[in-house]
Amino acid sequence: MADQHHHQTPSDECNHNMVSNLYKALASRDATTVHCLLAPNIEWWFHGPPSCNRLMRLLTGYTTSDEDNSLDFNPISIVPIGSVVLAEGCFPASCEVSWVHAWTVTDGVITQVREYFNTSVTVTRFAKSANVHVGSPGVDKCQCVWQSQLTDHASMPSLLLAV
Repeated sequence: MADQHHHQTPSDECNHNMVSNLYKALASRDATTVHCLLAPNIEWWFHGPPSCNRLMRLLTGYTTSDEDNSLDFNPISIVPIGSVVLAEGCFPASCEVSWVHAWTVTDGVITQVREYFNTSVTVTRFAKSANVHVGSPGVDKCQCVWQSQLTDHASMPSLLLAV
């Protein structure tokens, strides 16, 4: 569910292209490009069973495409929301396992990734009203700007990501 009021800026387009290029580099095992796009001290947050921590295994060279083709990340959608770029996909082709990556781009490099497996992810934007005192009813306005589409929202854990 994309925010209909969210208009892409040149920065959004640049961030989208950066993450898209990262997935292309991962698919072709182009380590040089991957290293150029990722900060050397990238912050990693993982939500899911340890056996599903596939992106970390791929990026650290723990596995190769020859060993496990199921590690290929082919996003079905890539959506930029400011400095955060959301990518969603699944594997194998039957979509038994869905994944969401939330990449944070800072100063032209990817500095953070939050990785979710078989988890319903909803991204919201919070805004405070300038005319209301903190603690008053109605101060916080929560606007859903994106929601994962490949998960069964009723039977999977749900997380709310605020941007």
